[in-house]
Amino acid sequence: MTGLGWGIEARFDGLVFGVDEVGRGPWAGPVTAAAVCLSPGEIPEGLADSKAVSARRRESIAAQLTSLAIAEASVAEIDELNIRAATLLAMARAVAALAERLGRPAMVLVDGNILPTLAFPAMAIVRGDATVASIAAAAIAAKVNRDALMDRLSLNHPGYGWERNKGYGTADHAAGLARLGITPHHRRSFKPIAKLAR
Repeated sequence: MTGLGWGIEARFDGLVFGVDEVGRGPWAGPVTAAAVCLSPGEIPEGLADSKAVSARRRESIAAQLTSLAIAEASVAEIDELNIRAATLLAMARAVAALAERLGRPAMVLVDGNILPTLAFPAMAIVRGDATVASIAAAAIAAKVNRDALMDRLSLNHPGYGWERNKGYGTADHAAGLARLGITPHHRRSFKPIAKLAR
């Protein structure tokens, strides 16, 4: 199986971090970001866009990543700041945590077109999760971590289908809200939840 290889990272002399997030759209749960530092010899086989990789393969790839940090912005922070600001906050936290472990990066490659506030040089790359190995690895790490969290939360809050929908606004999630009401893990600033909270 082939996948993304060493690419833009080779342009920089020093540590390169890839950063991505998952969980902007769900009605419930935090937004989760990951920062990953790869080297040419440790790129997992089959590394690709997280959306094109099976759940089992994502878990296998995530298990091979050794130089990474995961960070979140909580539901309370999402509601207070807005989802965009909370996403950038989670990214900045992940980068800071990885820099504390590994040292100052020469470049931080961020998926998307907006950069979080960082103390390091950074570059935004649209569709970076499909084209840049370190960003793809970060996307997978963030997704595996957040999916596992929503699976755990579903055990304490059955009836919303979080083990399947991961907090996204599916029909079973909407049915659970109508039947069971709002939990502390729901984003009250999101319109479907705000309507119920009135």
